[in-house]
Amino acid sequence: MHLIALVSSLDHVCCRYRIAAFEQHLQGAGHRLEYRSLPRNLFARLALYRSLRKADAVILQRRLLPTAEITLLRRSARRLIFDYDDAIWFRDSYSSKGFFSRRRARRFRLMAQVADQMIAGNAVLAAEARRHAVPGRVCIIPTCVEPAYYPQANHHRASSAVQLVWVGSSSTLRGLEQFRETLEAVGRALPGIRLKLVCDRFLQLQHLPVDPVPWSSLTEAGEIASADIGIGWVPDDPWSRGKCGLKVLQYQAAALPVVANPVGVHSNFVKNGVTGFQATTTEQWIEAIRRLAGDAGLRKTLGQAARRQVQEHYSVTKAARLWLDLLDRMAPSAQSGSTCGEAA
Repeated sequence: MHLIALVSSLDHVCCRYRIAAFEQHLQGAGHRLEYRSLPRNLFARLALYRSLRKADAVILQRRLLPTAEITLLRRSARRLIFDYDDAIWFRDSYSSKGFFSRRRARRFRLMAQVADQMIAGNAVLAAEARRHAVPGRVCIIPTCVEPAYYPQANHHRASSAVQLVWVGSSSTLRGLEQFRETLEAVGRALPGIRLKLVCDRFLQLQHLPVDPVPWSSLTEAGEIASADIGIGWVPDDPWSRGKCGLKVLQYQAAALPVVANPVGVHSNFVKNGVTGFQATTTEQWIEAIRRLAGDAGLRKTLGQAARRQVQEHYSVTKAARLWLDLLDRMAPSAQSGSTCGEAA
């Protein structure tokens, strides 16, 4: 099939992890994938929509278009696939306007009603689409990582020199800033512990030393693997419950144990005493980090289990198979109406 993906930009994290990661697998199966960035100018977007008729399927990623544009896109696309990895019918955790948006909810509902396939990043996101979509037109393809791209942590450090790691962007750093008091408490309770921030912006803490590392796609995996414990914290709110947990998967691919609060997919990824520890209160965070910092063997055992979990359930190869199965069912030669159904 000839596929055209409409994306914010080629270097956007969602494009890189949810479409571009599968390009070689798609090409190997005989599919052809093109990328088109959505123009800011309305007239340029309208011209783009009209040019899509040559494609067998159009993949629109995350963008909630106005009603008139959704209608035009639907008329132009032989098959329309909508891919999303956030609770985009809400505003995000940091909006001063609150979570509920009538406009976002209306656009998401219409997209779910007209798309041939809604591809959600997790069960929470899929459940919302199923409220509006034609039965059988919603499936889950989780956000995945390629474990082979990540070196494995060696866990050689003693407890007094253990390094935590957090990776993210300026936007998600706002969540970590809300977590400041707990991080300060960890620093007070566990002298010598450090926090590596792999980001494009940094924060300073009084009691927990911060090692700032500018984010780069070339060095990100190695910087994660050279730490000892991955940390994941998000606000417990409607937006965060729909997150797909990319940073936790990255830590796990590098064979790091993870400490995370049990919000959304964190509860699935981080299993107590198996791949890391779930922590809600400050005391639980301190105790989980204390336990891992003091036992390099435990860090290695849990980190290896976490990496195996990614290999078995959240690798690019596994997700690519879901994409290929979906496209096989949507191919012109497939029976009408045969889609990926209610797959979880």
